[in-house]
Amino acid sequence: MGSDSDILEILFKDYWLLDTTRLLKMELHCHNTFSNFMNCSTRIPYDCGVTMEKQLELAYEKKIDILFVTNHNTLNGYKQICDYKENHKKYKDITIYPAEEITVDTKGHILAYGINKTIKPGMTIDETLDEINRQNGVSCAAHPFAVSNGIREKAIKCNLIESFNSNNIDSYSNIAAAKFAKEKNMISVAGSDSHIESTLGRCINTIESENNLDSILEGMLKGSVKIQKSDYALKKELFEHAHYILSSSKDHLLDYVSENHRSTYSFIKLALNSFLSNPDSQLWKLLGSLGLYLSKRMSHKVNIRGLNPRVFENRSWRTLISLSLIP
Repeated sequence: MGSDSDILEILFKDYWLLDTTRLLKMELHCHNTFSNFMNCSTRIPYDCGVTMEKQLELAYEKKIDILFVTNHNTLNGYKQICDYKENHKKYKDITIYPAEEITVDTKGHILAYGINKTIKPGMTIDETLDEINRQNGVSCAAHPFAVSNGIREKAIKCNLIESFNSNNIDSYSNIAAAKFAKEKNMISVAGSDSHIESTLGRCINTIESENNLDSILEGMLKGSVKIQKSDYALKKELFEHAHYILSSSKDHLLDYVSENHRSTYSFIKLALNSFLSNPDSQLWKLLGSLGLYLSKRMSHKVNIRGLNPRVFENRSWRTLISLSLIP
């Protein structure tokens, strides 16, 4: 991982070509392989299979000017992708700035743009925001009304709100976020939340700014950032991500089951092997679609009908399914 001085050196290295105001296309929420083992999960530690090399190639193909790579709970990877870019002139028109997606103590996520040192996970929302401010960064509530990992109404404490997240295909999470943003007059951005190759650039934000970090952060805070494109991930893309996570995390997951749910180990192992060997079978497509349907039902109950989201915490799958199905 690069030192703080490494990060500062990178930020000022190309300053001579960053002093012209123009309309910049930004990807504000994406991940690469440096997110793996950083998501606070020992059961399923793998998060993203996109390499930094492929990420840069995709940004080049999609004519993205600015990349904020928001890996989970780390700035590790920032220096590496910048070094790779510098050694490949093809990518000279892409600028990469430091960012992080931080997990707070309630399991919600906050995006931090423009920081220079990794912010540790597990702190309270206020502690996390204080640290972002101390580093002169800009905070954004990531997928705030997602049932499992949003900070919900506490998004008001952030500088920005992600009012659209491509992975919230239940739609109600985004509806609630957009409504909240409008009511509270918050600055909105859209997030691809890209974890697989095809979703990079699914959402694009633009800003009229000089291409240097200070100007971009200042523009964000002033509300100069605008949503240009906000499209949902496809169901097959969510399944692709799930397959990557489970195939890569298989041994860790089975170790956990063996230690904590020994009676179900054989069944879980059989089911996992079945899914990994034939994820496109009608059975797994049906079960995947059922899972998304139940998630949508839960989101509707919480975000539209006002059910307390804490009702889903620490419940068995049987209880969760029942809560989802009950009208």
